[in-house]
This record gives sequence, structure tokens and C-alpha cells, in this order.
Amino acid sequence: MSPKKQHYLLNRADEASKLLKKHLNSENMVRVISHNDSDGISAAGVICNAISQEGGKFHVTLVPRLKGQIMDRLSQERYKLFYFCDMGSAYIERIGQLKGQAIIADHHQTIDTAGDDLENLIHVNPHLFGMDGTRDISASGVTYLTIRPFEKPKFSALALVGAIGDMQYSNGFRGVNHTILNEALDSGAVEQREDLKIISRTEEPLFKSLSYTFQPALPGITGDLEGSRAFLEKLGISYSIKYSELADEEKDLLREKLILLNPQIFGPVYNTPHNPPAIRNIHDYSQVLDACGNNKRYATGLSICLGDRDSALPEGLELLKKYQETMIKALGWIRREGAQEMDYVQYIYTEDKEKKSIMGTLASIGIDLEILNPQKPVLTLSRMHELVKVSGRTTLELTQKGVNLGIALEEASKNFNSTGGGHNIAAGAVVPYKNLENFKNLVNDLVSSQLGV
Repeated sequence: MSPKKQHYLLNRADEASKLLKKHLNSENMVRVISHNDSDGISAAGVICNAISQEGGKFHVTLVPRLKGQIMDRLSQERYKLFYFCDMGSAYIERIGQLKGQAIIADHHQTIDTAGDDLENLIHVNPHLFGMDGTRDISASGVTYLTIRPFEKPKFSALALVGAIGDMQYSNGFRGVNHTILNEALDSGAVEQREDLKIISRTEEPLFKSLSYTFQPALPGITGDLEGSRAFLEKLGISYSIKYSELADEEKDLLREKLILLNPQIFGPVYNTPHNPPAIRNIHDYSQVLDACGNNKRYATGLSICLGDRDSALPEGLELLKKYQETMIKALGWIRREGAQEMDYVQYIYTEDKEKKSIMGTLASIGIDLEILNPQKPVLTLSRMHELVKVSGRTTLELTQKGVNLGIALEEASKNFNSTGGGHNIAAGAVVPYKNLENFKNLVNDLVSSQLGV
């Protein structure tokens, strides 16, 4: 990545930092609005921790998406500074019309650039400087850059938790994420070692740990408790003990066999030494926040980020177990049912309440395990009364051929007076149920034209 591009992004983040500092010095409460997924909760954690440690106050709200209704409500509020994390780039003009000043710390692409030169708004987004918000930096990373001049390097760890949650770790960190990683390692906020990247190693029996490891995916094991048990029995390793209880030679054997299934399963593992064992590994931390978001317990996730280890963390770990069990059941459903294929996209439809909150993640894992066709983007469609929540997922290979789901979903949804957008590889939208067939056909046509077919 060009050092010049990174320099421009850091300069913009410094502008945001100065504005934030000015309001904190004036003892103005900061109005924080963030997304409710792992990256959004981490981003809110970064900014709220920083404000708190600077002696300031904040009022925070976590939401599934920024929409007109929320903007209407915010336009009535009289805060001097609004801070948007992991959202806002598609609402620049409306945010610029708020009664106070505003900072947007986002990493989503958008085709809406109206009002980007508004004086009361500082827009920090890697896409403005030719960088990739899908891999180079997450929203929590962008947020960290805006508080970086406050010299609080320990929050770099939380920025990396968000990057992991946003699936930006494939084959290592790159771009600004790598810069943040180096700061985290230098400051001692994060420690690195070579190990197996398996989840819940201190909390769950080994066969569950392996089945719950969704990133990187392990064919025949991820999402398959029976497959995991059979795999361990074949190796002569007890499936009921925890990874930490294995003898060294058993760990060596397990590593050797798992690498054959997916070489990415072994490599750098990052720990936060000052956190309790259950969330010391940043992959584990990220999954706990994801589980809080998926179960609509946003306050629990944020409380964990703010240091509540007595009540919020145990609740978060319970939510994680529920999330993992739901994911196992849902992957079984995908294995049985598969997806409905169109010419250039495929889709999965559900009205099941339990599955709705995990459909996007489910699509990503389904593609990785190839139980969904990796040659076509996946649209997951979750019915919510008169609306349908859409999550789109595809592969890096297809984005390199021209597929851009963020633009496809943004353009398609606008045809039905709805909202959509995101990244080239992962995006979302909400559309009226009555327009669902037309919407699917339009996305199919847009993807076709992106591929030059």
C-alpha cells in the first residue's frame, strides 16, 4: 500500500482528533452512534474508552443500520459533536445538516459523495484516499486513528479485535491494519506467537473448539460436531479434553493433520495479555462481541470493551455458546438445503427468527466450506414482516473479476426507495418484500454487467 495514501488518511484522522479534543476541552458530551456488529462494537469501545480516559462524557447508541428514521431522531438532538463509527458514509449530506459538528469514522464504500466538503463534518474513510476498507482497515481501526494522537496505544488491541470481526485477517493483516498491529506489539497491548488458530481453547472440549472454528474453515470439522469427534478419534486424541490439556506430542500431531485440511489454520496468533483467559485471544474476543451483536445485547458487548469483567463478560460467554450452537444448526441446514441458484448469483431465504441474525456469517462460512457455490455471490434473504433484510457475500477472486456487492446492493435498493451498500466482498440492504423478486433479478443483472457478461 502506498505510504502517501496512508499519510493522507492519518492527516484526516488527525483533523478529527483535534476536533474531538476541542469538544472534550469544552466539556461537551459526545454523541456516539455505531454499528452493532463485532467491528462496530469494538469501534464504539475504542472511542468511548478514549473519551472516558480523557475525562469526557459520551452518550452512545448501537444500531443495526443507519436509516432515515434514526437520522430524523438525531436531527432533533442538540449535542455539539456527533461521532459516527462504522456507518455514515452513505449519509454525508444528512449528517452535515445536524445541529452540531460531526465526525464519521467509516470504512464502507458508497456512491453517495454529496456534501463531502461540508465545514461542520470531518469524514475519515480509507476509500477517500484510494485504500480498501475491506482489507486495509476496519471501522475500529479508523476510529483508533482518530484517537491515536491521544497516545493510548493499548486501544490498538481493540482495533484489531474489530478487524478480526470484520474478517480482515485472511492470510495476515495488511495495510493500515498492519501498522496498527506493529503499534500494538511495540506497546505490549498485543503479544504474538505461532500456534493453531482454534477458538474457545480454554473454555470448550477440543471437539467443540474445532467445530466452532469458523475462520479459517476446516472441511469436515467446522460446524460438524460428529465430524470433529470422528477426526479426533481417528488420531487417537481424546475429544473431551481442552486443547490446553493436550500433551506436546498430541498438539504436534493435531497441528500436522489440521494443516493438511487448511494450511491457514496455523500461523500468528494474537493475545491481549491483560485480558481474562476467555477473551485473551483476539479471535475469541471478537466472537464474543459478535455473539452479543447477533443476540441484540449490544450493551453487554460494549460493557465488555469498557472493562466490565464481573457481569458483562459471563453474560457474553453465555451468548457465545448460544451463537455457536445456532451456527452449528444453521450450517447443517445449509448442507441439507443448499442455495437457490440464478445465472450470476445464488440466494438463501429464511423466516426463521434464530437464523436471521447470522445469515451473513453463515454465507461466508458456507462459501469457505464450499457447501455453497464459491463461483457465485450469495444473497441471504431474511423476512421481517413487510421487509427483507439482505446480506451479500462473495469471494476475493470474484471481486478481482469485477464483482462489487456494495455498489450492486446500493444501486438495486435505490430502485425500490430502500437503502443498501457496504464493501465489494460483503454488503447489505433492506428492501420491501413485495419487490423481492424484482430486486433479486436486478442484482443478478448488475453482477452480470460487473463481470462484463
